[in-house]
Amino acid sequence: MLNLGTIGFGFMKASFFASDENRQSTVEALHTALDMGVRLFDTADIYAPTWDAFGHNELLAAEAMRSHPLGSQAIIATKAGITRKPGEVWGRNASLDYLLRAAEASAGRLGVSRISLWQHHRLDPNMPFEQQLENLAGLRQRGIIENIGVSNYSAKQLRRALEVVGPIASVQNQFSPVYRNEADVFDVCEQHGIAYLPWSPSKGLHATDPRTVIHDVADELGQSTYAVGVAWLKSLSSAIVPIPGVTRAASVVDSISGANLQLSNEVLERINSGLPTSLSYDSELLSDQPKN
Repeated sequence: MLNLGTIGFGFMKASFFASDENRQSTVEALHTALDMGVRLFDTADIYAPTWDAFGHNELLAAEAMRSHPLGSQAIIATKAGITRKPGEVWGRNASLDYLLRAAEASAGRLGVSRISLWQHHRLDPNMPFEQQLENLAGLRQRGIIENIGVSNYSAKQLRRALEVVGPIASVQNQFSPVYRNEADVFDVCEQHGIAYLPWSPSKGLHATDPRTVIHDVADELGQSTYAVGVAWLKSLSSAIVPIPGVTRAASVVDSISGANLQLSNEVLERINSGLPTSLSYDSELLSDQPKN
């Protein structure tokens, strides 16, 4: 089983909103995470300011790891399967040829011979599900990836992937205080030793979001909403490894404090019973441009 630790970090915004200031602060944030013992960092080939800067975020990850003495110990988890073409036309491609070329390109940008954790970013609606799984199995056989993960898969799809593809190291799905419909996926992950990486885990916790019970608990405990949010997430399943997005070192420290924060059973019950009704699956998952 791949050990991903108790928390990891993404930094997608450093590429979608690229600037020299963002780049420098993000590298500093990732270095802070390495200093504090974090080894999991999540990226994707499509994280870039424009279609012709494909791989921007992976290059940023490589730069951050090369410039830190602990960078060689990091697990860089990348993703592929979403396409960007001239005119910012977004699409999907799960053909074996495309996925293999994407993995090889990612490995080159990351400066590695094999990718520690490669994840299928999104299913291709124009290809039968079984064929996509066979292509993932074929990709594994090529030897370019050490561990394979999936993203935006249901529990049923995840079970079938285990049967066709073999061991799955991680599943990255949407989960946050405002979207909480993943209990069946948690069960599959716990049964098979799969890490559950919630994307957009801080949705509903920002200062501009409607106030929730987590905000109240954070105020009472003298903690940030992000720290309490991470602690709450980790209480839900032993499989969960939060991957909040960061571009500042202070956010890294804040989130790691949450990973080490133990909430009482009474507080957890209060949060679980006090959160608003969960939203249905994010409609943006069905659009061309993704959020993770």
